[in-house]
Amino acid sequence: MTEPSVPITQASRGWVLVTSWLALAPLLLQLPGLLAGTIAVAAVLVGVLSWRATLMAPVRVLLVVAMLGAVYWQIGMRFGRDTGCAVLASMLAIKASELRTLRDARSLLGFALFAPFAAFLLNQGPATMGLALLAVVSALLSMQRLADEEHRTATPGLRLQLRSIGKLVAIGVPLALATFWLLPRLSSPLWGVPERALSRPGLSDDMSPGEWIDLMADDSPALRVQFTGTAPPPQQRYWRGPVMWDFDGRTWQRARWTGRSQPASVTAGPQTYRYRLDYEPTDRRQLVSLDLPTQAVANADLSPDYELFARRPLSALTRWELQSAPPARFDTDLPDQLRKRALALPPGFNPRTLTLARQWRSEAGGNDDAVVQRALQWITREFAYTLDTPLLGRNSVDEFLFQQKAGFCEHFSSSFVVLMRAAGIPARVVTGYAGGTYNGFGNYWVVRRMDAHAWTEVWLAGRGWVRVDPTAAVAPERIYDTLEDRVQVGAGNNFAQLGMWASLGQVSDLLRRGWNDLVLSFDADRQQRLLQPFGIDRLDTSQLAAIFGIFAVSALAWMGWLLARGERERDPLLRAWHRLGRRYGKLGLAREPHEPAIAWAQRVARSHPNPALLALSQRFAAARYAGADSDSASLLKDLQQHRPRTGASS
Repeated sequence: MTEPSVPITQASRGWVLVTSWLALAPLLLQLPGLLAGTIAVAAVLVGVLSWRATLMAPVRVLLVVAMLGAVYWQIGMRFGRDTGCAVLASMLAIKASELRTLRDARSLLGFALFAPFAAFLLNQGPATMGLALLAVVSALLSMQRLADEEHRTATPGLRLQLRSIGKLVAIGVPLALATFWLLPRLSSPLWGVPERALSRPGLSDDMSPGEWIDLMADDSPALRVQFTGTAPPPQQRYWRGPVMWDFDGRTWQRARWTGRSQPASVTAGPQTYRYRLDYEPTDRRQLVSLDLPTQAVANADLSPDYELFARRPLSALTRWELQSAPPARFDTDLPDQLRKRALALPPGFNPRTLTLARQWRSEAGGNDDAVVQRALQWITREFAYTLDTPLLGRNSVDEFLFQQKAGFCEHFSSSFVVLMRAAGIPARVVTGYAGGTYNGFGNYWVVRRMDAHAWTEVWLAGRGWVRVDPTAAVAPERIYDTLEDRVQVGAGNNFAQLGMWASLGQVSDLLRRGWNDLVLSFDADRQQRLLQPFGIDRLDTSQLAAIFGIFAVSALAWMGWLLARGERERDPLLRAWHRLGRRYGKLGLAREPHEPAIAWAQRVARSHPNPALLALSQRFAAARYAGADSDSASLLKDLQQHRPRTGASS
């Protein structure tokens, strides 16, 4: 009879603890580092302490309070997926404090089966899937062990247990694939983008010098690009994003309206680049494209400033087929309204910059190009590139140009545009990304968030808007070098070792891209293309019901067949005993279906005396029917190795 209070053995306790730790892994990888470390340490400590002694109720209450406090410390009072997953991981970590009986173990394993799949609310990558599957396999093995322990049957070997799990997987995989391929696809995930992703700094509709410092340290991919044919040279790998027109003395803002509804006129250059762009989710509509995009694409609009905007927020991985061409001339006719806006500066800011710009304008005799070149030469000669910059005061451009003289792209682009506007040259800030890292294993480029960049566009008569990048004048390696180039310069004699790690990183990113192709980017359009060869444009409710009905009936029939094979196939001791009976059956001494084990051994002994068989039958009967504690592994081995003696006597 099953008793819910049956104590758990130490061996089974170990299996259950390891399973709970494996179930925690995919969740911990998605949580803030300090919180994940705290939960991991708590899980190990609780497991070790519960192994040695039962934790009292007050201690368990303190553990709950402590873990909730840790979640509040790292995440705060925000209610959402991140908080829910953090609380879930915390409770799983301390659940082992209740592990005393088989019932407790089953409760913990049920929790462990659910927890890893909560991680998919935060990340749907291949690492999450692999860790979740590993936790599921471990949970199923642990459940098998608990069942054997409860019914006092011999625990089968790991190979046999894995075979049983394989049968379950063989039933579930076809149904899971059918569900994935055939169920109607949503235009965006039910859960949107995790709050943690939304809280990351990134491209936005405004820019203040110095605010990108955290972004410059974020090496997570922003987009992946694969070109059809030749890729552009480094000096043309600018990925255009928000265009900033309005300046209040500190912050640049994207123009909501520029006085026209159609993109500006462009005379394209001789080279056109076609490429596929995989854009990571941001929950914003803003896209980036190689400067300049030549046309709008399906489900996206092109702004008058040649910015691309998706028609829906990018709440999931999206794929775009684009083409761009570096312009020969861009917007050569600038209306007076736009000219006024491109020259506007807030009154009462940066007097030294305004004075210097007017002086240069006067000395250049009104030659705009000469003013631009003089400014670039001054910056190249006297300025430096650094990420270690203090926050600037009210007259931020004056402080940067005449005191600090060191900064990064935000400082250079903002100051350069103010300088140009003060000299009477229309100018604006453009933000996006620059460069990228080539993945030779997959023949594509990875543009990371740390590649975020700001440059300028100045309007010159007869040429229109011309890209001018003052940062490239100071630190060309920031724009033109790949990540591998930067590693090689800084690594010295350790470059070979760092190069190996870079290669491993590229292989890892290639696997992630393959996962994105096969799984995450499987949308309604790809589903429709999959069904078209079968003459189906879109599955209706009756077709879906019929398909899943067939799968369900097939799965139930298979499970029924497996169950019909009975306990004989599940208990390794019983299976070994039946094989032993078949060996004697070849000598005409088969056991009758109704014949008890000991009675059969005694009958065999009358014609083929064999004390070993009688001893085996007694041990088997005691272990199988009397519930006697015995060395099941030793008995199983003896049953498998026993062979009948030939001859009537011995």
